[in-house]
Amino acid sequence: MSITLTDQDKSTLRTAAYGAVSLLAAADAAGRPHKVATEGSIALTSATGLVGHVLTEKTRDINLSGRSTAALADHVLPALTAAVSLLRRQAPAEADNFRRTVIVAVEAATRSRKGEPSPTMAEMARKITEALDAA
Repeated sequence: MSITLTDQDKSTLRTAAYGAVSLLAAADAAGRPHKVATEGSIALTSATGLVGHVLTEKTRDINLSGRSTAALADHVLPALTAAVSLLRRQAPAEADNFRRTVIVAVEAATRSRKGEPSPTMAEMARKITEALDAA
């Protein structure tokens, strides 16, 4: 069975996944946000299956606008839920793949720090996981 995602579907997946990493980087603003973003992005580009193909496409459609972490979260957290929902409808195995991929990216990003993640990062990771599970 061939799965066809629209350009908008692909944009939603990319915005959700890379937005999750951006939220974690924003939550670590006092630490090393560039390291958080790098580790999380490497995890996303290591994805396989349909999700991996979508996340590694060269495109400029990732929408991570917002002047604050709250504005970014208002956009990204619903996108995470929407991404899982659309994949559950069209390709249930890929929904699980997407969820696992984002969770691995969250874990990679939070482990980029020495020691435990900050309380702010831990809370952001919880919100990301909650959004993934809301679908």
